[in-house]
Amino acid sequence: MPLAKDLLHSSPEEDKRKHKKKHLVQSLNSYFMDVKCLGCYKITTIFSCAQTVILCVDCPTGLCQPMGGKARLTEGCSFRRKQH
Repeated sequence: MPLAKDLLHSSPEEDKRKHKKKHLVQSLNSYFMDVKCLGCYKITTIFSCAQTVILCVDCPTGLCQPMGGKARLTEGCSFRRKQH
């Protein structure tokens, strides 16, 4: 009787939704990212699971809000995920 789901070859989308220790190859779900400020266009590096409000260094603009798990970026902020 064949299995309905292949356990050895899961799709990347399926693997992304799992807990970090339930991946086929264990890896972290969090990352660092460069966020561009809306006011002064300065780039700041922040953690994806930041637990405090991150403000821009040059102007009083907030870049992200903590939301329990991942931080929510301010509306209109652009970001780029940093490669390790």
